[in-house]
Amino acid sequence: MRSVVPIPAPSATGIGSLPGHDMADAIRLVMDGLGEQPGLPFLPELPQRGVGADMVGRSTAFLVDLYAEVQPSGWRVSERPGRDHGRARSYLSSDLDLLEEHTQGYTGPLKLQAAGPWTLAATVELAHGDKLLADRGAVRDVAASLAEGLRLHVEDMRKRVPGAQVILQLDEPALPGVLRGTVPTASGFGRLRAIEENVARDVLRSVIEAADAPVIVHCCAPDVPFDSLRHAGVAGISFDLSLFLGGQSPDKTADREAVFGELIEGGVRLFAGVVPSTDPAAAPSVTGLRDRVLTLTRLGFPARQVADSVIVTPSCGLAGASPGWAGRALKLCRDTARALEEVD
Repeated sequence: MRSVVPIPAPSATGIGSLPGHDMADAIRLVMDGLGEQPGLPFLPELPQRGVGADMVGRSTAFLVDLYAEVQPSGWRVSERPGRDHGRARSYLSSDLDLLEEHTQGYTGPLKLQAAGPWTLAATVELAHGDKLLADRGAVRDVAASLAEGLRLHVEDMRKRVPGAQVILQLDEPALPGVLRGTVPTASGFGRLRAIEENVARDVLRSVIEAADAPVIVHCCAPDVPFDSLRHAGVAGISFDLSLFLGGQSPDKTADREAVFGELIEGGVRLFAGVVPSTDPAAAPSVTGLRDRVLTLTRLGFPARQVADSVIVTPSCGLAGASPGWAGRALKLCRDTARALEEVD
């Protein structure tokens, strides 16, 4: 059964990544911008700190009885924990300590992020061979390891912040390529074969069901597999809304509108990325952002029902933004959500 995201909509949140190296500053920025309704605060990610703080490195820290180290070609499975694994675990532990310190007395929703099983499988290499994605058994192993690690992560967060309603976000930027068969081999000279949709869905479902928390999936690609994610049991889907507004063939537009309609009717929250994730030449207005979200009313739903299905986010992570824009972007998300609360 699909979990329900325990936050009122409209609301606002970030994707996860922020610029800079100081986690205490990043947490304060998040709590200042999103610590009150209609905001959904989250544990920031600071990839600029380097190996172990990147999306894949952080996520390898969750794996149970599996380890990975950085090689010249990227992350690779290792037989035992090494320096890079230790760095990733250290970043995670200290970040969680800081989050606990800055959320004393907090009650409300709190979002955690990790790379999903397919993105890990498409990125991390086997110890002696191609990427994990090339080996179905290895994919099952990493999914099971990640599922158990994330279950423990959610459990730990509930102890650290007793008033939190934990939400888990799985980042799956590689999922469309996995389904299309466009993920390059480790050598870069070939492509790994496509994974069947039902297989991809079942692996995702195994992680979602193990998490013991509502799970959303983030994918900022132009071909998010919305229907597959819906059938996997996600509570919400995070995407760049600008990639789905106009510029499509009539048939493709009709298909996507039908899928969005099913999501809204099924109670799946739409984490709509509308605020620029890097410094824009001119900052958008709250009114303009609100109206962009309400373009979803062309699906035939009343504006109030659309507003009540949407969580406003940046179009993608904010790691490439200036610190000033990152803070302003989160506040624009929150102010847009407040404007959507006033929609009739």
